[in-house]
Amino acid sequence: MIGPRLGSRIAGMGLGAIWAFKLRSFFVVLGVAFGIASLTLIVTAVDGANRKAMEMVEMFGPDAALVFGGNFMKRAVNMRTLTLSREDARRIKESLPGTYQVIPMRARGGQTIKAGNKNYQDVLIIGATANYAEAWNWPLVEGRDITDDDDELGAKVALLGDKPARELFGDESPVGRVIYITNIPFQVVGRLSYRGFSGGGGSDIDNRIIIPLSTLLQRYNLDRKYFRALRVKFHEPDYMDAHTDNLRSLLRHLHNLQPEEDDDFTILTADEILKFLAMFKGGLTIFLGVTATIALLVGGFVLANLFSISVSERAEEIGLKKALGAHNSAILFQFLVEACALTLLGGVLGLFLGLGLGQFLSRLDILVIQFSWKAFFMALAGSQAVGLIFGLKPAKLAADLDPIQALRGEG
Repeated sequence: MIGPRLGSRIAGMGLGAIWAFKLRSFFVVLGVAFGIASLTLIVTAVDGANRKAMEMVEMFGPDAALVFGGNFMKRAVNMRTLTLSREDARRIKESLPGTYQVIPMRARGGQTIKAGNKNYQDVLIIGATANYAEAWNWPLVEGRDITDDDDELGAKVALLGDKPARELFGDESPVGRVIYITNIPFQVVGRLSYRGFSGGGGSDIDNRIIIPLSTLLQRYNLDRKYFRALRVKFHEPDYMDAHTDNLRSLLRHLHNLQPEEDDDFTILTADEILKFLAMFKGGLTIFLGVTATIALLVGGFVLANLFSISVSERAEEIGLKKALGAHNSAILFQFLVEACALTLLGGVLGLFLGLGLGQFLSRLDILVIQFSWKAFFMALAGSQAVGLIFGLKPAKLAADLDPIQALRGEG
């Protein structure tokens, strides 16, 4: 039985041995750190994916569907993407049960805008019918939304996203000011609130300007019959599966598609987003899980091998302690203290290494990685498990050494 006083002395000797064998300690710490870094990245990445999913669903809206022209899942060469028409929008609004809002949209990317002596490039210009902000659950900081009159008259008015508003006007209010889109003047009537969400690849959801759909079609000489996307909102979001099935059936009927033909449109809902993110999280967890398992096993085998070599190198030390009355349990405890202390250092190093890699992913707008206590405690628990499991065999080997043979250097 090892008492508290003796235990603290043995622990002190174990920690002293760690400092005495610096190179061995370094390799053990490094091996464990890589495994814990991967484990930390798994936990924080999955947490980040869950946060991202909730943000996307909240912004998208659980009561909404977004319909794109063209079939994203079975995209063929030269397949039409402008398959949604004004007639589709009218019939959906009038005939589809549960529908209360239908917003057709088209867009032009990479546009340059001006205000005074300031220019801002690469802005997405979206043409939409009335109540765009309401349809996207997107609060206005100030001003008003696009109206039916704006769309009917082809008015030159605009809603600014947060990014172009700040680039052109700083902290000043843009409402009532004039901006130029491809040298055409537009009066700013409203400003969308900041959402701070990135779609990856450098795209920024706040980097947009909304103008009436008819104005966009006229100014860019686009086909007025078809549009690229359709935002549909429904009453009773609990029945979104039924709403989506009805929407698909109606569009297939309107497009005269035969039963054997694929859809020529794509419907996205909050559930589809969650399914995609679930697949993403699953793939990420499997990949990082395999990586973490391999890294932890490598770290464990490094620890076991180096400690086994250490037992031979320290045979005389072990024999002397036994000759002076040290029990097998004390030798076992000392080696386990060394193993767990080293893996604890590796765990802490791996935690910060994993969080550092996570920040790299955050800068790439892949996931937002944040510190979590769950990751912290899992890193510590994982590192101690490696220390106990892989350190037990060499510790037992040291404890079972015959003191006479050990003193002769025959361990």
